[in-house]
Amino acid sequence: MKHAKTAILGTLLLLLGLAFTGCTTRKGDSSIPWSRPADWEGQIPGLSNPNMGR
Repeated sequence: MKHAKTAILGTLLLLLGLAFTGCTTRKGDSSIPWSRPADWEGQIPGLSNPNMGR
């Protein structure tokens, strides 16, 4: 009987923990879509872009 109470209490604590954790969105997140590549993507590593820094 003691093991059953411990198991039930553990399950309830686990469910309570899952209920209070979750995903949230931040208001400061960027509105740039993820499908648009960044300026530096698609370049050969080690070679600089002549337009960088201008």
